[in-house]
Amino acid sequence: MIVGVPRESFPGERRVALVPSVIPGLAKSGIDVLVERGAGERAGFEDAEYEDQGAQLAADRPALLSAAHVVVQVRGYGANRESGGSDLEAIHPGQVLIGLHDPLGNPEATRELGEAQATAFALELLPRISRAQSMDVLSSMATVAGYKAVLMTANALDKMAPLMMTAAGTVTPARFLVVGAGVAGLQAIATARRLGAVVQAYDVRAAAKEQVESLGAKFLELELETESAEASSGYAQSMGEEFYRRQRELMKSVLAESHAVVTTAAVPGRKAPILITEEMVRGMRPGSVIFDLAAEGGGNCELTRVGETIEIDGVTIMGPVNLPASIPNDASQMYARNVSAFLRNLVKDGALEIDREDPIIRDSLLTYRGEVVNAMVRERLGLPAEGAAASERSTV
Repeated sequence: MIVGVPRESFPGERRVALVPSVIPGLAKSGIDVLVERGAGERAGFEDAEYEDQGAQLAADRPALLSAAHVVVQVRGYGANRESGGSDLEAIHPGQVLIGLHDPLGNPEATRELGEAQATAFALELLPRISRAQSMDVLSSMATVAGYKAVLMTANALDKMAPLMMTAAGTVTPARFLVVGAGVAGLQAIATARRLGAVVQAYDVRAAAKEQVESLGAKFLELELETESAEASSGYAQSMGEEFYRRQRELMKSVLAESHAVVTTAAVPGRKAPILITEEMVRGMRPGSVIFDLAAEGGGNCELTRVGETIEIDGVTIMGPVNLPASIPNDASQMYARNVSAFLRNLVKDGALEIDREDPIIRDSLLTYRGEVVNAMVRERLGLPAEGAAASERSTV
């Protein structure tokens, strides 16, 4: 079983899907790793390190794509259509593609993968079950993003984060507000607290209160009906516009008192909800910072510009993209461990077994034998529900 690791082609992407340290463990499962030359260099992993751990180096990208039974990437075709088009042309029938594919945001790319006869897995669709925790790339990358968001926010602030008692008097701590207490939000809270900031956090899910308070932050409670705020997947789900209007109204005064706001509210496959309006921005003190972690999904702030940092009435609004790629070494190691766990779940007796009764495989499988098979993606594409073939098992 040959697993190929190409160099990421998405502009600015510095991560790599597998790192040298995971290769011996994969070898024990009967997996040989083939790496495109230079694939790990931008993350700090040299070709020689891969070879030392037992990997082979491909002469070039076409040779890798031709030889690999499985191709693992950070950004698969759906998340990299412009730069990944040539890779799509090189896919051979039955080839297995594993990575982030943005299937809910870009379902047409999934249709193209099906037409190319690829067997594609989207790691962002893994179920939230205990057995899949070691494979959870979304949580891993959200951890990196939440950490980096606070560092960048603190760097942009006009004041220091911690309380300081100095000969020149007392320096009061910065007041941070984190909106959204998912993995990224919780890591943002923890990082801001480590810097010494006073932190408040808000989440539509009442169950998040205990987690927020366990990190030393104050949970902001708003008078809103939130019983339907959590989907069966465990993630927050989209609420109606009237809910968000009322939420903005109640949060306005809290923002005015905050030095820094980090927003993390995103809904997979949909535009991020607007939580901060232009009026709310103009009500904040000059020197404040809004860091919009949902920028790639349209942004939680009405004024966010994707990939840009702007200033409105002295308030800095940051809308960065692909934050995990800015810490590529650790992000790659975390991603690689997730991918390795996923691969080991697929490998049975030295071969890949597509057991569609396994929820990990069923939920993440996008395309199989020329068809789009994922129920959510089929719905996005306007396709009827899949037939009886959905429960079959096959070995590659």
